[in-house]
Amino acid sequence: MASQTYEVAHIREQGQDMIIVPVSSQVQSMSSQQQNELNQSLQYYANDAGLSGEVCLVWEYGNRFYFLAPRPWHPFFKNMDMRFVASNINRKLTCMS
Repeated sequence: MASQTYEVAHIREQGQDMIIVPVSSQVQSMSSQQQNELNQSLQYYANDAGLSGEVCLVWEYGNRFYFLAPRPWHPFFKNMDMRFVASNINRKLTCMS
């Protein structure tokens, strides 16, 4: 069984636990259904690993920052960039496939 490890930023912001997962720019070419399935899969593994909070995917494509996060959190994510994410990496999440 193969596994993939993601470096994640597990932070608490605005009273919310967030699990920010940087992913490949290839996510940009996925359908929204595929993006949601990836997000749900990572949420499962995060819960299984004991991380509390909501998984949020982030990626860069064409020098732009993209994210998949709950709508109430969009203002927070719109002011974020990959430097912020990288500086907050504090956990590893391993997923079996």
